[in-house]
Amino acid sequence: MEEIKVLDNDYIAHTYGRFDVLVTKGKGSLMYDEKGREYIDLGSGIAVNSFGICDDEWKDAVIDQLGKVSHTSNLYFSSPQAKLAKMLCERTGMKKVFFSNSGAEANECAIKVARKYSSDKYGEGRSTIITLVNSFHGRTITTLSATGQDVFHKHFGPFTEGFKYAHAGDIEELNKIVNDGGICGIMIELVQGEGGVIPLDRAYVDAIAKICKEKDILLIVDEVQTGNGRTGKLYAFENYGIKPDIFSTAKGLAGGLPFGACVMGEKTENTLGKGDHGSTFGGNPICAAGALSILSRIDDKLLDGVTKRSEFIRKKLEAVPEIESVTGLGLMLGISVNGAAAGDVVAKAIEKGCIMLTAKTKVRLLPALNIPMDVLEKGLDILIESIRECVSEK
Repeated sequence: MEEIKVLDNDYIAHTYGRFDVLVTKGKGSLMYDEKGREYIDLGSGIAVNSFGICDDEWKDAVIDQLGKVSHTSNLYFSSPQAKLAKMLCERTGMKKVFFSNSGAEANECAIKVARKYSSDKYGEGRSTIITLVNSFHGRTITTLSATGQDVFHKHFGPFTEGFKYAHAGDIEELNKIVNDGGICGIMIELVQGEGGVIPLDRAYVDAIAKICKEKDILLIVDEVQTGNGRTGKLYAFENYGIKPDIFSTAKGLAGGLPFGACVMGEKTENTLGKGDHGSTFGGNPICAAGALSILSRIDDKLLDGVTKRSEFIRKKLEAVPEIESVTGLGLMLGISVNGAAAGDVVAKAIEKGCIMLTAKTKVRLLPALNIPMDVLEKGLDILIESIRECVSEK
């Protein structure tokens, strides 16, 4: 452990505040450090390991593809890519897919599609995209520009122009920005994950959808964290009864491999032509094979299990006096604690053998979609114990 920490400090950029844990192996929702100590995983790699660590079916699919071809450029056809694109479109009612390596890249593609759609149809001067205050859309310069949090708008300017920020829930403000003109798209997270695990109000989302339809403004839904079963539906927009013109997804799509997708509907399916966009690694066949394994198993039974686990978590935690509130959807939940900082609670829980996350001032839970109920309950018991100890220490 100490040797690895020294190497990490000496040779890796200091961009992460790491917890004092060296994970050496794992299976399902359990992880182990170099001393063999067991940890319950309630973070799933920040919503990435959809079926937990080293899921057997996923692993077999990846290994099988690894034995066929690890990579070809996108100048050639790819069977895993084509099959995955078909599955994504058929299960969502969308029309075309562009594959990338990450959520930020999927959002970059969505931004490019929205601007080109408007440029093709209306000419120049209609290129601004509205995003929400408290949103998070990625760490590239353009997706940082799209992110509606001042904390991310330091040091890296000048930023990409063409973004305006609206406060979630303020329909009057949104209408004013739209009526000022020049808007080609509205991009939203239906649950603001990094912003504190806050679901958008249904009436506000309905208002956005109505505005987009009436003004021929593209509705873009960022499903990077909310997608692939995380909220109890295949994609979070199904919870709201809307259909986006474009949605982005990544994280849990390939179950642990770097993979993203920008998925386009009827309005935008033919917006990108040859040479308009590209990616060397996007749609890599190994990653696509992993994603096929994941997506094919996110069925009604699994989604029902996500909902039941979510209800179990809420019922157990909402009965704890020290917990002020539980927000979110499905297995994407944020916990506000009275009298203790979220970071202190998470650190205490890790000491006790349970790994979880934070989101601003909240403890954030993102367990595997199929986490066993007994493991989940044990993890929640550790969380509750950690909360009470942190509160009592204040």
